[in-house]
Amino acid sequence: MLYWLLKYVLLGPLLRLIFRPRVEGLHHVPATGPVILASNHLSFSDSIFTPLIVPRKVTFVAKAEYFTGKGVKGWLTKMFFTGTGTIPVDRSGGRAARAALDTQLTVLRSGGIAGIYPEGTRSPDGRLYRGKTGVARLALESGAPVVPVAMLNLDEIQPPGQLIPNLARVRIRFGPPLDFSRYAGLAGDRFVERAVTDEIMYELMELSGREYVDVYAQQLKAQPTPTTAPATPVAA
Repeated sequence: MLYWLLKYVLLGPLLRLIFRPRVEGLHHVPATGPVILASNHLSFSDSIFTPLIVPRKVTFVAKAEYFTGKGVKGWLTKMFFTGTGTIPVDRSGGRAARAALDTQLTVLRSGGIAGIYPEGTRSPDGRLYRGKTGVARLALESGAPVVPVAMLNLDEIQPPGQLIPNLARVRIRFGPPLDFSRYAGLAGDRFVERAVTDEIMYELMELSGREYVDVYAQQLKAQPTPTTAPATPVAA
């Protein structure tokens, strides 16, 4: 109930008025039946505007930290994600990540829409990074088509770490559905899952026009920030 209140009464109309979303290719999202929306991830706002634009309910996963914040901000964030049906995922992997995928499989098997960010985290610099194979596992186990979704400028509207978005027109592009039925029965084959994931990332690269970097974004974020060495005095 809160999902629809936020979308059509409390938040959606205001966001549409302020940010005037320009959307291309929305007709590629099937009107019925299971579908996976696979998107690049530029901003916190990605998880707001995609459900706002798509007429059907979209169920995303989000990092577990969004559900455990402290204070008023933490409580509001938790209520927002809980109210919009977002599933918390432990990005350390293992059983917790598998549980999140299983929950999204339930959504797909009931004919719903599952949203996922194959990169697993927000891009640190706007480029597109290597996808994790969870999106492939989801597609192969469910048999659902994958619609690539390109966020075109949300990193300019709300850069990482910025609380108040800049006022600009949101731009989103949906691509044609990708059918992976030729790989039916091959879920769990790591070579097949890598091939499926790479195909999805290629489509996102084409749709978004963003440079592709074949490393995981999380690995890049984990690297220490280089420090500038002090200048060596020059003898007179």
